Amino acid sequence: MFKTRKALLALDQGTTSSRAIVFSTTGEIIAEAQREFEQIYPNPGWVEHDPEVLWATVLATAREALKKAEKKGWSVQAIGLTNQRETTLVWDRATGQAIHNAIVWQDRRTADVCAALRKAGRAETVVSRTGLVLDPYFSATKIAWILDHVDGARERAVKGELAFGTVDSWLIWRLTGGQVHATDATNASRTSLYNIAEGRWDEDLLDLFDVPAALLPDVRDCAGEFGTTAAELLGRSLPITGVAGDQQAAAIGQACFRPGEMKSTYGTGAFLLLNTGKDMVRSRTRLLATIAYRIAGETTYALEGSVLSAGSTVQWLRDGLGLLSQASEISALAAGADPESGVYLVPAFTGLGAPYWDADARGAIIGLTRGAGRAEIAQAAIDSTAHQTCDLLDAMAGDGVTTRTLRVDGGMARNDTVLQRLADLTDIEVVRPKNTETTAWGAAFLAGLGAGLFRKLEDGRAIWKADREFKPACEPAHRERMRAGWKDAVGRVRTG
Repeated sequence: MFKTRKALLALDQGTTSSRAIVFSTTGEIIAEAQREFEQIYPNPGWVEHDPEVLWATVLATAREALKKAEKKGWSVQAIGLTNQRETTLVWDRATGQAIHNAIVWQDRRTADVCAALRKAGRAETVVSRTGLVLDPYFSATKIAWILDHVDGARERAVKGELAFGTVDSWLIWRLTGGQVHATDATNASRTSLYNIAEGRWDEDLLDLFDVPAALLPDVRDCAGEFGTTAAELLGRSLPITGVAGDQQAAAIGQACFRPGEMKSTYGTGAFLLLNTGKDMVRSRTRLLATIAYRIAGETTYALEGSVLSAGSTVQWLRDGLGLLSQASEISALAAGADPESGVYLVPAFTGLGAPYWDADARGAIIGLTRGAGRAEIAQAAIDSTAHQTCDLLDAMAGDGVTTRTLRVDGGMARNDTVLQRLADLTDIEVVRPKNTETTAWGAAFLAGLGAGLFRKLEDGRAIWKADREFKPACEPAHRERMRAGWKDAVGRVRTG
């Protein structure tokens, strides 16, 4: 009788790990599995992933989570997929093998190409059609780089022998045994090739970035049919009925369904999304207009601010400097810091994201004195995430958007110290949900919607529950000093 308990499997392929979580239809976690994988740094500012490792970790975690759930008497009805966005793969349609490592969203190798296009006056074309700034963050220049640096690739692409995809497309291709080459509207909107106002691949942008149309996947709604998995992979065929890029999935998981509702996710990077409804807001402050989701052919837009390094800053303290043996130790270490030390860490390891978009900026620790030590650097790392969020909120205010509440999620959102500091420096209330796995839940919810287990998007609102609220408790004068010091520190590392 237990097999009547219906569940949903979320596959969350992130920047540093792949995860699989089985949820009940009321949002409880039934089973989960996770595998971390190696980051590849061929040159300064370059970041790659091994495509076969991405696939292997997704498959292994899916099998493990499914097995655990089935032992508990649950029956998975559908799969939802969410992924690191902009990360770019090109593969052989005949063999299913990638022709180059995946070029990760953080990668800055095409900064010179973007600079040349800006100099040629092409930035406004990109912004007006895609909502994105002209930056190596996005997929288009990454695709062209692969085609130009792998022998024969461009000719093969024109002939239709190769396929491009962000990570969702790569996994859908593999999961369906090469039967489906598709993406969803949210991931398509992050390529710099998709006209988000008209909902189509844009021929002028394909020409601008020199990307053959034959490479491109079909673009579908976030909730709907994306094929079924090959039976031998998971023991039985399962439908894939929900797909969204990780930040859009998190917004769905946070029930940000109405214009003005906002969330911020703290993982490898930090990403703030504001639902703008049916209106595509054209930012005056270098934020991004993007697709929040497309359901039943109807597009909802968002305004987004993207921070390139948040959780990865803590990882650097652990792996690069050896200040921590575990990331969770950072709060205890930072507790001993002098609150007036004046130490700032600007984590521009691969440049600065919104609102600066400075691909050539590099990280720095500023304000060191002989009295500064491990504690002060740890505190500066925590503060860097809060300051970068402040920068995004200031930019949104410049676009006429303000908020008094910020819903947060992601791995760093489990840390009370981080969230209190976030509330203090942003001077707004920070709300953590009971389920901080909102990215995976968003994908699972979309799968349930696509499979008919939910009737409408608003069904997700009743499932969202708050866990704790963090209210600002910082003296205004201290906040002002901290913000002024941060702006000075960022000014020192910027190149333009």
